[in-house]
Amino acid sequence: MRTVAFLMIAAAFVLTSVALPQTPAPASGDAAKGKSLFLKDGCYECHGTVGQGTKDGARIGPPVLNVQGLIRYVRRPAGAMPAFTEKVITDAELTDIYAYLKSISPPKAVKDIPLLEQLK
Repeated sequence: MRTVAFLMIAAAFVLTSVALPQTPAPASGDAAKGKSLFLKDGCYECHGTVGQGTKDGARIGPPVLNVQGLIRYVRRPAGAMPAFTEKVITDAELTDIYAYLKSISPPKAVKDIPLLEQLK
């Protein structure tokens, strides 16, 4: 039992000591251009004008995914959302859309909305 514990500690030490290659930081994107693309490309039709979601699309603003996750999801989505290839929307355009979505303020908590508090 002690040997197993020692090996686990040694493996954790080795894994944390090894320098892993750093992935380059994604471009920050242009939020104004992203908003324009979000509206022009019709993302708002399912996700609402500020990513709040509708009956047809999930709330996506502000996003919980990082930019790579958003790009990966747009390329291979789950559910009813159609896939968008690089020919339809580029990674740079999705990075701008991501910047727009990140610029959106998160929704207020229920406790901070007096009318909703009255419904309790």
